[in-house]
Amino acid sequence: MTVTIYIPRDSGALALGAEKVAKAVETEISERGLDAKIVRNGSRGLYWLEPMVEVETPAGRVAYGPVKAKDVASLFEAGLGLTTHSAHPLFLGDPEKIPFLAKQTRLTFARCGITDPLSLDDYRAHGGLKGLENAVAMAPADIVKQVTESGLRGRGGAGFPTGIKWKTVLDQTDDRKYIVCNADEGDSATFADRMIMEGDPFVLIEGMAIAGVATGATKGYIYIRLEYPHAVATMNAAIGIARQAGVLGVNVLGSPNAFDMEVRVGAGAYVCGEETSLLNSLEGKRGVVRAKPPLPAIQGLFGKPTVINNVISLASVPIIMDKGAEHYKDFGMGRSRGTIPIQIAGNVKHGGLFEAAFGLSLGEIIDDIGGGTATGRPVKAAQVGGPLGAYFPRALFDTPFDYEAFAAKDGLIGHAGITVFDESADMLKQARFAMEFCAVESCGKCTPCRIGSVRGIETLDKVAQGVERDKNLALVADLCNTMKFGSLCALGGFTPYPVMSAINHFPEDFGPHPMKEAAE
Repeated sequence: MTVTIYIPRDSGALALGAEKVAKAVETEISERGLDAKIVRNGSRGLYWLEPMVEVETPAGRVAYGPVKAKDVASLFEAGLGLTTHSAHPLFLGDPEKIPFLAKQTRLTFARCGITDPLSLDDYRAHGGLKGLENAVAMAPADIVKQVTESGLRGRGGAGFPTGIKWKTVLDQTDDRKYIVCNADEGDSATFADRMIMEGDPFVLIEGMAIAGVATGATKGYIYIRLEYPHAVATMNAAIGIARQAGVLGVNVLGSPNAFDMEVRVGAGAYVCGEETSLLNSLEGKRGVVRAKPPLPAIQGLFGKPTVINNVISLASVPIIMDKGAEHYKDFGMGRSRGTIPIQIAGNVKHGGLFEAAFGLSLGEIIDDIGGGTATGRPVKAAQVGGPLGAYFPRALFDTPFDYEAFAAKDGLIGHAGITVFDESADMLKQARFAMEFCAVESCGKCTPCRIGSVRGIETLDKVAQGVERDKNLALVADLCNTMKFGSLCALGGFTPYPVMSAINHFPEDFGPHPMKEAAE
């Protein structure tokens, strides 16, 4: 009996030494003459246990982690490569029973870390392509209706209802329409898009194909950030496999529907995560924000109607089309339906991806799931929603993970990345960093973002120096107000969230300092 050993090729696992572990395992298999094979899977998202090596046994999978190359010989002594296993310090048992994983509701990430990312047979064996099979047998309007009724909203940050966007494109009568997947995942503490592309690429392909069938689009583009070479390689390979198998092409799964897709790689600009900048970049233009209207759904890529969705939005569609709108809608709270892949990072004990229905409190996520800080010091703040998200103090940790609940507290969920800070964090420095980030990444098209961020840095530096503190803090607030309401896109418009939340919730970090006269 051939024993299957799973070793992740996910970027997070590779950064922690997974390639060295894989080579060491290969060597041991060869030298011991074992009947075993290695499958390079995606990560399950428990990054403090990566590289996590799993072995298929008659009783199910068992896991070891975190494994280093030097541990491999002792793992084989304990039974790695065999069907029986003895005790080992890195033995984790059934990975599904690890509390971090056992508490999750995995819908979008159901296959991540389980299947071979580039095996279409494996994908089908674990429920893949059922959604697309259902979709090609339905009228486009009925597909759109099902997605609308599921309550799925954009998982890229804005939370706009996916079905409404699709219906707008469906209603257009142009001869050409496009599906664009925004995989320019650039927010701090976010890695869900990358995990899907590297660990379960066919679910994204299936979701985009369903979107194409639903709206009448025949061509799709995945816009992937430059810093994701492993995701680019995996997606390109998966598209080739899907095309050869008839999942993509002139007859999707043997139906009259045509849909094909390809990968495009960004050039490293954060602002190209904004949909109109992304479209300019796709067209070979400078990545700057377009004024709206016209909306991309009416006049988008090459002037044609275009659906622009985030990776997680599109990857959530197959299960909606497989299990039905009500099944998906049954999870969540309020207007936030379904599940959300929460990415926990920063100064935290158990960093990783946790997929759950909307509704967990921020405190539950950080304290119970994340295990508190890695340093063991008290948690001071959590930034939710990337570099443009607000800093929440402990007093707001009862806020449920829900779009409207966060908006009511002057925050945003964004791409659901959480960065944890302990009591040593200086929130004045964090506020300055937000302004600096905006200044560096601004496309330069609008004055409030381009100039406001630079003036924000200068003014916060004066606060740090103790120069006319109250006057300069008032000036920062005025700058933020101008940026919030005058910027063309979310980069300038949302930078006030981290800045003002830091000032409002952590005033002790902004002074008072001995007053100095401003330099002449």
